[in-house]
Amino acid sequence: MQATGFIEPDWPAPANVRAAVTTRTGGVSAGRCATFNLATHVGDGPEAVVENRRRLRTALALPAEPAWLTQVHGREVAMLPGPLPAAADAAVTAGEDVVCAVLVADCLPVLLASRRGDRVGIAHAGWRGLAAGVVESTVRALGAEPDQLVAWLGPCIGPQAFEVGPEVRAAFVAQDVDAAPHFRAGRAGKFLADLPALARRRLAACGVREVHGGDLCTHGDPVRFFSHRRDGETGRMAALIWLNGDAPRLST
Repeated sequence: MQATGFIEPDWPAPANVRAAVTTRTGGVSAGRCATFNLATHVGDGPEAVVENRRRLRTALALPAEPAWLTQVHGREVAMLPGPLPAAADAAVTAGEDVVCAVLVADCLPVLLASRRGDRVGIAHAGWRGLAAGVVESTVRALGAEPDQLVAWLGPCIGPQAFEVGPEVRAAFVAQDVDAAPHFRAGRAGKFLADLPALARRRLAACGVREVHGGDLCTHGDPVRFFSHRRDGETGRMAALIWLNGDAPRLST
């Protein structure tokens, strides 16, 4: 069996905040979903997904099954613990041992934690979600002062590979004219968009000042990452964050 690979955020989150992003290594899926696909909607065998999710729980010693969302590139936020909305692209919790998760394969996972270690959140931020306001919705749902949050941007399609049409640039510039420099002219009227930079702008506008990560490109690393833009039908990684009830919290 291959070793299961994970990426841990390099950020100054409190000790009781746990987070990880999976890679495509260490599961049982085959073909385009090889090997550590965690999504049920991409044509993978159900038995393989069940086994991969079991391995995920074991490898990370998760305190509970992740709250798997039905993602639609929107801005709805699931408030956990509690019933899941019919569709959501973000989740927040102030409860211990509640695992927030999003599935990604080029879209940007945005992880958030309070400096007090009393709440965490995560957002699935492709360009549609960013333009729709999923980052802003997640920051609001956390209910903490934005300058008391720290953020980490996980692996996503990088600015050298994310080619978009002029309508995508227009959607961002219509809301924020200073977003224009994050779209570089590409081929035949297309643009190369810098998804992490656009997310940083959104976070800064919300008042989140400390942002880390954003330098891992899914498209350019087929060994570690699934990429929908590169491969078409493919698997999904998971980004996860939770408050560890066994770890000490910061004093308040």
